[in-house]
Amino acid sequence: MTNFKSSSLADKVVWITGASSGIGEEMAYLFAREGATLILSSRREAELERVKGQCPDPQKVHVAPLDLMDMDNCEALVAKWVQELGRIDILVNNGGISMRARVDEADMEVHRKVMEVNFFGQVALTRAVLPYMLVQGFGQMVAISSLVGKFGFPLRSSYAASKHALHGFFETLHLENKARGVQVTIANPGRIATNISLNALNPDGTPQGTMDQTLAEGMDAKVCARQIVSAIKKRKYEITVGTFGQKFLVMVKRLSNGLFHFIAQKVPAQ
Repeated sequence: MTNFKSSSLADKVVWITGASSGIGEEMAYLFAREGATLILSSRREAELERVKGQCPDPQKVHVAPLDLMDMDNCEALVAKWVQELGRIDILVNNGGISMRARVDEADMEVHRKVMEVNFFGQVALTRAVLPYMLVQGFGQMVAISSLVGKFGFPLRSSYAASKHALHGFFETLHLENKARGVQVTIANPGRIATNISLNALNPDGTPQGTMDQTLAEGMDAKVCARQIVSAIKKRKYEITVGTFGQKFLVMVKRLSNGLFHFIAQKVPAQ
């Protein structure tokens, strides 16, 4: 049986959603280099195969296409992989979608889709994996949230709401299950250079299709992934990843809503 308290990842089974690009892809490479057995999920099977092929030991990497909007077969999918690999040690809930729309302009379906993918999809997969971790007596649930899980921000209403919801859900899961061997880690990335803005939903639900300038100039996804994987190995409860200025906004929010609102309204939303 694995020694879960060990910081080594060589004997761990790690499931990563949103693994076909960005932070998820970079985390996959880091876990793979340390010898972990991987399950990689996203909607894009061809891209998952590409990531698998670039891992140092592709034989230990398994592709499991998954649409977080369609989780009806979630429990059966989890049971299949537990049967095949014996267990799931770490679940990294990284898959998600963003938006670029004012509250009064966004179609209701945009708000619903963002919540369905970012919150209910992750809840469904987490609930399906949790019973196996409880039987094992060990496991780690990782939620990739965002700085806007800490505060609201222009053009991100339901995206921020979905990330706030993740914090409430996973903190509760942590309090209920840490004594039973299941640890939670919540990661809050700031502006990271990924393609999330390309797929962000416009007011009518179509993809934005362009890269935000602020994200193009953001932290390299490799750097972000290294910090998150380090926190996972140390079994930290929460980590914030970003520039000093981005972390400073979190502190300001805690101290003064008025000052935070003054600053946030001047920060470019794109």
